[in-house]
Amino acid sequence: MPSSSPSTTPTWDPSQYLRHAGHRTRPFLDLLARIPDLPGGPGGAPRIADLGCGAGNVTALLADRWPTARITGFDNSPEMLARATAEYTGPTPGGGTLDFRPGDAAHWTPGEPYGLIVSNAALQWVPNHPDSFAAWIDALAPGGTFAFQVPGNFTAPSHTLLADLCATPRWRDRLNVRAVGVLTPEDYLTRLMGLGCETDVWETTYLQLLPGEDPVLDWVKGTALRPVLTALSDDPAAAQEFTATYRDLLRDAYPPGPHGTVFPFRRVFAVARKAAHKAA
Repeated sequence: MPSSSPSTTPTWDPSQYLRHAGHRTRPFLDLLARIPDLPGGPGGAPRIADLGCGAGNVTALLADRWPTARITGFDNSPEMLARATAEYTGPTPGGGTLDFRPGDAAHWTPGEPYGLIVSNAALQWVPNHPDSFAAWIDALAPGGTFAFQVPGNFTAPSHTLLADLCATPRWRDRLNVRAVGVLTPEDYLTRLMGLGCETDVWETTYLQLLPGEDPVLDWVKGTALRPVLTALSDDPAAAQEFTATYRDLLRDAYPPGPHGTVFPFRRVFAVARKAAHKAA
């Protein structure tokens, strides 16, 4: 299910991203509810890695589930890491620790065994991310879990309109595009089971009700539109022109209703648990 986005590495805006924190957090809570107990038992201190931790607000929820855990969030955005570090670094109320480090999921290699490697709405930015699954699962402690959720809405108007606009003669020379996206749920299931994991894969479409004027534009300003805004950051007039055109397209695709604007958002989830012991 590929889509296209400008090849510019985006500059992230934590405040803009967090404007819809409630909707963005809900899929992670659904993922978290399906993750089994981690190696070491309830009284242990599991080691947890969060790949693409962003502003850290979701990473902090891991400490609620595993109060004694040693948790590290990894991200390649200096802006996001600065926000996460300022807000959440330090000891957790249950006796664990929470810290954040630079790390790019495209190249991240575990340096120690983990009870949980988790990623929330980040792997869609990583081309060929399934190629890393074997190394990540190999780094899990016996009985450990690899879990992630990714958007599955790359054929939705919010993305197809953006890709089509980038490809118009007005913008195609300034906004080079590259294929990004995710696999089908069936492909994720096959790959993870092929690595010897007990695997649960599912999908959910959330009918998000967004308030305010041009709320879908406001949503994508925190995510899909970031590469465009980064590429045009040295030309405010061009950025304003592009955004206005895209806004008008989104208004037609997502008209407001009596209670707000309905923004369907499909997500793909996977929880893969490594065997507790190697087969004899």
